[in-house]
Amino acid sequence: MAMSGEIRSEMSANVWKVVTLPGAKVAEGDTLVILESMKMEIPVLAEADGTVAEVAVHEGDVVQEGDLIAVMV
Repeated sequence: MAMSGEIRSEMSANVWKVVTLPGAKVAEGDTLVILESMKMEIPVLAEADGTVAEVAVHEGDVVQEGDLIAVMV
């Protein structure tokens, strides 16, 4: 079942790579964005099956804890 929701950053980090695009259908556990913090790569995963409605970050952006990364529908 598809679920709508906002995917938010759990930490302060740099957006290293945007893996998905708006309109993409993803499954729970798929990587949406890869963050980089302290030389570690941290994948941001889809929390449920659905469609990416919005990607709110770009490669090179700096996000803080709680910042919007993507919206799923």
